[in-house]
Amino acid sequence: MIEVDFKRLVLKGVTAEGGKFRPSDWAERLCGNLCTFRNRRMYYSPLLRPAVIEGIKCVIVDAKLQEDHIDLLKDVIHFAEKNNLQTEKQQ
Repeated sequence: MIEVDFKRLVLKGVTAEGGKFRPSDWAERLCGNLCTFRNRRMYYSPLLRPAVIEGIKCVIVDAKLQEDHIDLLKDVIHFAEKNNLQTEKQQ
């Protein structure tokens, strides 16, 4: 079991060095792992959703993701670490 110390985690599309993360649709691809489709339309989960914050593409991860999708949470955190993305923990 992974222990989370945040209520929400924001992955920013900016590397630790300040460069823009590519590809440009990375957030949608990552959040597509938990999306659903209805009437030929994609709906993102409130647990893992893309957003644009201050002009920067981001992914918002809710801590409740660990309750039903612990492996996906591990993958998302590993993705952020592997790609050296800036993150922000919100309590």
